[in-house]
Amino acid sequence: MSPLIECRGLVKHFPIKRGFLSRTVGLVHALDDVTLSIDKSETVGLVGESGCGKTTLGRCLLRLIEPTRGEVYYDGTNIINLKRRELRELRKSMQAVFQDPFGSLNPRHTVLDIVGEPLKVHGVAKGRELREQVAELVEKVGLTHDHLYRLPHEFSGGQRQRIGVARALALHPNFVVLDEPTSALDVSVQVQILNLLRDLQAEMQLTYLFISHDLSVVKYMSNRIAVMYLGKIVELGSADGIFNNPTHPYTKALLSSIPPPDPNVKLQSVLLKGETDVPSPVNPPSGCRFHTRCPIAKPICSKRESELLEVSKGHFVACPEVV
Repeated sequence: MSPLIECRGLVKHFPIKRGFLSRTVGLVHALDDVTLSIDKSETVGLVGESGCGKTTLGRCLLRLIEPTRGEVYYDGTNIINLKRRELRELRKSMQAVFQDPFGSLNPRHTVLDIVGEPLKVHGVAKGRELREQVAELVEKVGLTHDHLYRLPHEFSGGQRQRIGVARALALHPNFVVLDEPTSALDVSVQVQILNLLRDLQAEMQLTYLFISHDLSVVKYMSNRIAVMYLGKIVELGSADGIFNNPTHPYTKALLSSIPPPDPNVKLQSVLLKGETDVPSPVNPPSGCRFHTRCPIAKPICSKRESELLEVSKGHFVACPEVV
């Protein structure tokens, strides 16, 4: 099966500018040589600490921001080379649900305006037909016709995120980036939104990139999981493979931080060497970027960059010490 979405050697550096002339004095290495593919109707979870490049990867795949270099393919077409008009047409197939359900909605627009805007912009529907399509969409995500003329501040956090989901699905996309879609919600509401996303995926054959800090949520939602550290993918495999047989030291550290369900069971965390904080992406460590915190690091790790190597079928790890 050919992947629906794929990136090869994706790099994104953000310039740091200072002074009156806004001279570039450094670069934030948000992504460095990231390669990832997502099959049709699959959910790939993307996990890692804050600042590792998860959101940047999602936005580069949608071309909301332009990569420094690399290639992004949608259904076999390199979208980096698309002209503005071609990219506009592609927007129908690629959408996003953002982290903050309130900040991503226009506070002066009603639900009808918010969900109906993609239909207007792309000339899909107008007038009565538009209202009928929006009403069908809001009902699909668990809202009612009575909600169409309300403003975002009149809804709870979970309801706002449902509005965001309805807007993302308005043009019947194939690929959706879910960027921390439940992190701002209460636990009980999170479950409702996650189940809604799974039901919609089964009904509409959607393909997801699911970005989250919550490892339990990622396991529940994902077919495969990619673990990111300082702009690089360090482990990639099936959800069961990552959780049952974590191989990279960073993945082990992440999984060990999950609190056990039984409060009487002591948390067995993996101790990291030296630095407890993530190094700055402005000046990332040489060689393996995790070596400054890795409990099994050797001198060669500071000089040699690790590539993803297959340790078992479909399970890849960027650490030669454990392969």
